[in-house]
Amino acid sequence: MGMLNLVSILIGLVALPIALVGFIPLLGALNWLSIPIAIVGAAVGMLSSHRSGRNFNIFVIVVGCVRLWLGFGIL
Repeated sequence: MGMLNLVSILIGLVALPIALVGFIPLLGALNWLSIPIAIVGAAVGMLSSHRSGRNFNIFVIVVGCVRLWLGFGIL
């Protein structure tokens, strides 16, 4: 496993709990924080020859976007 892939996974592991806490009603705005963190992780993952870190961060981005969509961006 490449070093950039490992860094990407670690960034995703920071963003995922923030996104999961954002699923609690009235805390959905936390996804506005988790999505940019996951975007940085996905960018780092794109620099790696492995795909797992990038895919993990894309999953976190999708989870955050779906939650924002369900809560109209703020709830």
